This record gives sequence, C-alpha cells and structure tokens, in this order.
Amino acid sequence: MNFATRAAELSDTIIADRHYLHQHAELSFQEHETTAYLVDQLTKLGIPVQSFEDYTGCIATIRGGQPGKTVMLRADIDALPIQENSGVEFESLHPGVMHACGHDCHASMLLGAARLLWERREELKGTVKLLFQAAEEVFIGSRYYWDKGYLSDVDAAMGMHVWPTVPSGKICVQDGPLMASCDNFKITVHGVSAHGSTPHQGRDAIVAASAIICNLQTIVSRVNSPLNSLVVSVGTIKAGTQFNIITDTAVMEGTVRAHTPEARGMVEETMRRIVNTTAEAMGCTAEMEYKYLEPPVRNDDIALNDIARGAARELYGSDVLCATPVATGSEDFSYLMDHIPASLFAFLGCYEEETGCVHPVHNEKFKINENILHMGAAQYAQFAADYLEQTAGGEGK
Repeated sequence: MNFATRAAELSDTIIADRHYLHQHAELSFQEHETTAYLVDQLTKLGIPVQSFEDYTGCIATIRGGQPGKTVMLRADIDALPIQENSGVEFESLHPGVMHACGHDCHASMLLGAARLLWERREELKGTVKLLFQAAEEVFIGSRYYWDKGYLSDVDAAMGMHVWPTVPSGKICVQDGPLMASCDNFKITVHGVSAHGSTPHQGRDAIVAASAIICNLQTIVSRVNSPLNSLVVSVGTIKAGTQFNIITDTAVMEGTVRAHTPEARGMVEETMRRIVNTTAEAMGCTAEMEYKYLEPPVRNDDIALNDIARGAARELYGSDVLCATPVATGSEDFSYLMDHIPASLFAFLGCYEEETGCVHPVHNEKFKINENILHMGAAQYAQFAADYLEQTAGGEGK
C-alpha cells in the first residue's frame, strides 16, 4: 500500500488540526485541552483510544486485519513558555505560550497517519500504537507511558520531528548518532563572608566558582577525546547580595550534552573531582547535584532505518532523502529508544527561505510551510505498514 496520494488529499484536514493545536498551545503536564481534542478526533474516527486520569496525552490503537507485531508511532504535544511573534494568522490564544518547537505539527501529522492507517486497517499485518506524548519539553514526559506498562507490547517504534536544518519537504533518516543526551547539574560553593575591603578575612565563593567554571572547560578540551562531541555549559550563576560584601555562597547550574555513552559516562566523576579540588584550593567547599535526564538519540538499528528510508522512497522517490549534521539538542523520545531497541528517529525538513521559514526551534518567530505536513503523515503511516509487512509471521513480544 502507498499512502502518498491519500495523505495529499487529507492535507487540508491535517492543516486544520494543526491550526487548532497551535492556537490552543499548552505547557508540559497542562495539555488537557490538547488531549481532549486528540481523543475527540480519534473517537470520531472510531479508533480506540486510551487516556489517563493522572496524566495528559493519550494512546490510540489500530489493530490490523491480520496478526503480527506491534509498532508504535509517537508525537509530542506540549508547547513552550514563549510569547509568539511568528506572524501567522492562527497564533496562540494563550499569552506567553507557543508551539515554537513544532509539536503541534507532529500531533497533526500523527492524527493524519491515524486516518490513513484506520482506512486501511484490514490490510495491516499487526498492530499500530499511536502515542501522543505529554511533556517532552521537560525531559521526562515519555517515562510515564513506558513505566506504567502501556507500551510493553511494542516491538518497534518511530518518532519524528520537523527540523530547520533540513530543507523543507526532505526526510532525514540517518544511521548512528542524531541528537545528544541531556544531563543537568547544580553546584553550590560555600565560603566565608567578609567585608569587600578585607577579602583576606573571608573565603570568596565567587572567586572559587569562577575558577570552577574555567576548570570545567578542561573536561571537553583535555579529558574527552576530540573525536567525541561533548558540551559542558554553565548557564546560570547566582551569588552575592551587595557590592562590598565577600559572599559566602555561589550557586551554578548547567547542562552536559554528548552523543556517545562513553563521553556521557565519564563526565560526572570528572566534574566532581574538579569541583571539589578547585573549591578546596580556594579555601571553600562545594557540593554537586547531577541529574541524568535524556540519553542520546541514536539510530543504531540499521535494518529498521532501511525500512524507514524505503518507506520514504516508496512515497516520494530517492531524492526526498537527505542527511543533516548531528544536533546537540536533545529529545525525550530517547528514553523510549533505550527501552525499545528497535526504534528510530527521523527529521522532516522545514527550512524554506522563500516563505520565511528560517527560524530555529524555540524561537518566537518559528513557523513552517504547512504544505509539508501531509508528507509527515504519510511517512508515519508508510513506515508502520511496511514494518508490519516485512516482519509478518514473526512473533511479537
């Protein structure tokens, strides 16, 4: 089966869904209106859908006419705390909340895929689960659905993101690392306060914190292999109460990004050593909190990637495929990838100078050419159908 033509016919419906979701943007864990809309649309189609009393988001299930494995398609649904300045006529109705990362696009594309697959359900050789996931922007939204067992029967999974480093209408499914892990840290330095005119009577937490910041940079430049990409960034520092006081406390927070488990795994121990010894050298003490949030996004199942690339070619020809530099941004889908080894993440390009779609995600002016959304819906559906076809006869979990 080929979904390209039917997806194009549904383009106006997919765009209409996107307009509603964009206008009713909601922050992480607050996607109640969004969830209600999704459940309503799926229910009207006749697709069984599961929602949750204690959590936002929902899971729709399409059982094919023939037995087989279970494949999951995922879209995220939350927005960002950004005041919109995109210039679109259907801008967010909620002040200070905007779909600036394309999650409204993902949800509308997955709704489109639901329509495509439901119409052809008797031909499917297995089951398709459609996860409309809450709270991707706060790093932990995907955990609920896996940890509660709602996805324990899934054999393979695919996520997709509209992406502004890829030309509009192109599809990127590339092997290996794609997006970075995201781990965060908080460092508190304790010194001794004194008058600013007599610094020798105190232990300056700001000076110690400054030395720690500089020394942390050696993790990337001197500890990590230059062949492994790694980012260690301090994003905030809060210290001091007045210009003439040597402060006794400084608090820093930052993030660590890596594409390999090896680079990711060595940072915490190295950081703790640097923080403690640098503070001690300055006559201070320090404590550090380190949180592992999201693993890297890696497309390591080459056979599964080939199915997704084959689906794209089947839909739109070989020229639709392209590559892109790996990103140092992170993606909550990686938690599910860690638990479902047969999984992949794809990009649908949205960079287009002619229509002014040139701004990065998380930008107040982010927008896309909506005429590409039906392509994302078709790619979701084609991948699911092709995976079930090619694995027919195999036992599910």
